[in-house]
Amino acid sequence: MGAADRSTVNSRLLLVRRPTGVPVADDFALDQAEMPEPANGSFVVRNLFLSVDPAQRGWSTTGTHYAPPVPLGTVMRALAVGQVVASSNDAFPEGTHLYGWFGWQEYALAQAEDVLTVIESLDISLSAYAGILGINGITAALALDRIGQPVAGETIIVTTAAGAVGSVATQLARAAGCEVVGLTGSAEKVALCVERFGCDRAINYREGPIEPLLDANVARGADILFDSVGGDLLDAMLRRLRRGGRIIQCGTASVPSWAPPPTGLRNEREILLKGLLWAGFVIFDHVPAFEGAVRRLATMLRAGELVYDEDIRHGLSAAPGALADVYAGRNSGKALIAL
Repeated sequence: MGAADRSTVNSRLLLVRRPTGVPVADDFALDQAEMPEPANGSFVVRNLFLSVDPAQRGWSTTGTHYAPPVPLGTVMRALAVGQVVASSNDAFPEGTHLYGWFGWQEYALAQAEDVLTVIESLDISLSAYAGILGINGITAALALDRIGQPVAGETIIVTTAAGAVGSVATQLARAAGCEVVGLTGSAEKVALCVERFGCDRAINYREGPIEPLLDANVARGADILFDSVGGDLLDAMLRRLRRGGRIIQCGTASVPSWAPPPTGLRNEREILLKGLLWAGFVIFDHVPAFEGAVRRLATMLRAGELVYDEDIRHGLSAAPGALADVYAGRNSGKALIAL
């Protein structure tokens, strides 16, 4: 698409109210603005696939250590895959496909620092670069390598094992020779974890009290916990880890609010006596490693060693509902918005 083919209006999704807990549709408003024009090294990206990520709850409320909260009345922060349609930067000429911080909007005026990945090979679907080759797959690969350090024969518990991060972590752990026990939220997803993503066993945590379910499926204990949910489930799983176990904390999706801070079991005695290592993993602390992780995952994809699912919806107005569905576990694969 050249400059002459571009729309004259840019549709955007603005954050207009601070969410209380999970963002809902009324926290956002559709807006139209003039088409941005590049100058002084900037470039215009036409978004093709918008990413929907659990981290957007934090971005829209309190912010994080790597980014302040999204200002009210501005475009909702989001990662996206798009194509450069106008440019004043020779490093990003028209036609270049990119993955980066382009927001929930049709067109983004971007700078070089907004780019996470320059997409050089189009033999893999562009949508994959917003999921398995984006922060979801990269998170699984780097967190597992840097914190989990799996060894063949070990047992790993993976939460949200049918999700965009968990399904990749499951497959990479299996490739490393581990026994994988997945946690998910429905009987259908249990089947998906085992039959599609390769879990040795999977647990529907909504089936009943979690302790006996874990005892039945992780009878000998686990060496690694790859957790994205936190809360009561984490407390129960942590007590099934063996001595020297490693806990990868990638998210806290089950905790509805951190103000005031929730209370629960005290875990420090368990950590002390078992010599557990518990580390948080925030993907944007590891940006220099992205390129190598993308290449590794892309090689595995081409070789048929990885599979992934996508839940693609259409149009900007679908984005808030897609985010709510991610938190409720109603998505069936990486949540994306196609424009």
